[in-house]
Amino acid sequence: MTAELKSSLVTAIQAAAQQAGLTMVSATQGKSSDGRGTAVFQLGLKGGDSGRTLQLELSDAFDFDKPHLLPQMTAHLAGEAKRLRNPRPECYVTLAGLPIAFGRFEWPFHRSTSGADTYIVHGEMRLEDGGAHNLHAKLAASVTLTFAEIVPAMEQPYAESFIYNAVRKTVDMGQLEFLKSGNRQPVPVTTRYYSRWQKKFLFTETDDQERLRYLLSKVYWLSGVLGAGKPVWIADPYDAQYLNTGEADLVRMAGHEAGEGLMTLDGEFAAATPALMAQAATYEAMRDAALAFTKPQFNESMRAGEANM
Repeated sequence: MTAELKSSLVTAIQAAAQQAGLTMVSATQGKSSDGRGTAVFQLGLKGGDSGRTLQLELSDAFDFDKPHLLPQMTAHLAGEAKRLRNPRPECYVTLAGLPIAFGRFEWPFHRSTSGADTYIVHGEMRLEDGGAHNLHAKLAASVTLTFAEIVPAMEQPYAESFIYNAVRKTVDMGQLEFLKSGNRQPVPVTTRYYSRWQKKFLFTETDDQERLRYLLSKVYWLSGVLGAGKPVWIADPYDAQYLNTGEADLVRMAGHEAGEGLMTLDGEFAAATPALMAQAATYEAMRDAALAFTKPQFNESMRAGEANM
């Protein structure tokens, strides 16, 4: 632990981590992409059973000066503690069935240097289906100043969920392409993703059939393919927000699929069964179709000069 870090911040994070079932592995000084000082915390499960850690990066001057900030931090870390039990905690699935991994996010947000009135965070998303293709997308997620007024603090614990879900939604719309190299691709995050009336984020309207398909795809990829059959967290609030449902509903639907023999369920965690893995062709076809949808499509008649304009 470096002497430069503000002791009150370290103490607060240590207490929040302990309450969430995590332990602080390290606390070091870092630097944001625009040169500001940051506090970088590595947190792990108590006992270190999984050997996995998560990184939490905050502005080094961050202060829990509002009464709701520390409880929300603790709630975020409690979710991370459960997510750390996943075989691949950084991995998620899109509604269309693409397994992806998030990484290299440069928290916290910084103001745009292009003159736009936005906050920016850079990161990366990779196609993570067990292959060695190195398909990925470099990301530049931009948050409008109006949207920023909704967020308790422009820091990782208060923004990670809606940034990840905005990325997934942008993939769903075919507006992010997976490449072997390339420039950063924009992910606009605006108030269209937030209902002031309902006071919640809204990304995708789904019904039970779509949510069931999503859960099966998640368990197939994250447990069966990437996790060697180990269980994954079904009641993830990031997924609930993305699908516009509740965590309890996801567990309920997983229970139905467990009854069908496609997964085993232990509380909020589910694992793939041989019956689900036997449907590999289905999920690989979904992946291929979803990936093809993200690639630019060209009108061949226009390319040949046959279209009237």
